[in-house]
Amino acid sequence: MPAKGNVDSRVTTASAMFAGLAIVVNLAVAVGYLAFHDGAGRAAAASSRPVAGALSAPSVATVNALLQRRSRAVLARDRAAFLATVDPSGQAFRAGQQVLFDNLAKVPLSAWRESLADTRPAVAADDGWTARLRLTYRLRGFDRRDLVYTEYLTFDRRPGTGWMVSGDGAAHGLRDDPQIWNSGGLTVVHGRRSLVLAEDGAVAGELPAARTAELRDIAARLDEGVGAVSGVVGDRWARHAVALVPATEQKAEELAGDVRNLGDIAALAAVTGDEGGQGTGEDRLVITPTAFGRLTALGRRVVLTHELVHVAMGGARDGKTPMWLIEGLADYVGYKRAGVPTRAAGRELADLIATGGVPATLPGATEFAGSGDRLSAAYEEAWLACRMVAERYGEDRLVRLYRTAEAEPEDSGDPRLQDRALRSVLGVGTDRFVALWRAYVRRELA
Repeated sequence: MPAKGNVDSRVTTASAMFAGLAIVVNLAVAVGYLAFHDGAGRAAAASSRPVAGALSAPSVATVNALLQRRSRAVLARDRAAFLATVDPSGQAFRAGQQVLFDNLAKVPLSAWRESLADTRPAVAADDGWTARLRLTYRLRGFDRRDLVYTEYLTFDRRPGTGWMVSGDGAAHGLRDDPQIWNSGGLTVVHGRRSLVLAEDGAVAGELPAARTAELRDIAARLDEGVGAVSGVVGDRWARHAVALVPATEQKAEELAGDVRNLGDIAALAAVTGDEGGQGTGEDRLVITPTAFGRLTALGRRVVLTHELVHVAMGGARDGKTPMWLIEGLADYVGYKRAGVPTRAAGRELADLIATGGVPATLPGATEFAGSGDRLSAAYEEAWLACRMVAERYGEDRLVRLYRTAEAEPEDSGDPRLQDRALRSVLGVGTDRFVALWRAYVRRELA
């Protein structure tokens, strides 16, 4: 996990009656700096292991030349050249490399490069010389920079052919940073402003045609959501999105770099491919198959629009803006024009008000780290706070409030920073703002 810590995600459930049907909307977003650092940590541990001396090591030049051949073959979509680098005697590994190449051939790559990350072996044993590699890639039309990941390959010398790739680091407990294309087949769907990369067969027994239709629907909703988000927050963002649709919740957790069980979270935003936690990665939307599959059409629209707000505003990178603004703005845009009645969208908060009254303060970071109805209520409180700002002061000032708070110094826990942002943009301090918000919540839900 990044040095800034784990900023919790949200799972909230809103039930509404719409056209006679119950609509269940599970909004889920991971906000924080979710980049992959496990590979580097495993590499450090591996490099400290005793190195067997029975196998002579290939030269750095030999390994680099082999990796360059592989990289060129991926970009040229030259299957024969790629497989020529792979040891034919290891049938299972070679079959996996064939699947990997076929998957990558579907992906719009503008850059792909495997290179040595360390000239020392991660493992040198009888089964080959295993090296830690630095994989960089970029998606054409979507990524502004190269994404950086750790992977491991084993090299072995074969009579008559020389050094070849014969395996990965799995036999030695070394795991690559996860990628959507590393296991099973891959389906790629292009939208006007979206790209969906999905593992095949996310739902057991699902027909390919139905699966493709589902993925096209995701792309279409993302395309629609880009316009909806820009209509509120403006065009100061890339205005496109890449969605990863893994086959299991476990794979979703790996792709997002999140250690929690994501079984009840429909989707989340994460920063991936970030080298050294420097904010140099790219945003990805990770969709969890079971929870997302339970959503209605309206629920999917709200969830994906919510996630796009985090992409547009940098929510997955944000360690400064108050959480009620981060999540409240996302919910505000997600629910805007969705036709969900206020009491349905604020059901958990309404129930809490009925038993304990209107909350006395805006939800803080601890409320967003909870669970159950109280967590859902925290998101509903944040949503109503942002909706009140939009209605009372206008959407432009709601977005400006977010930007102003975002630009404050690092210590977001200092209540004076929030007060300063409120006074600067809305002309009211925290106490007056909370009073206005409590009256608004009471009027809407009590």
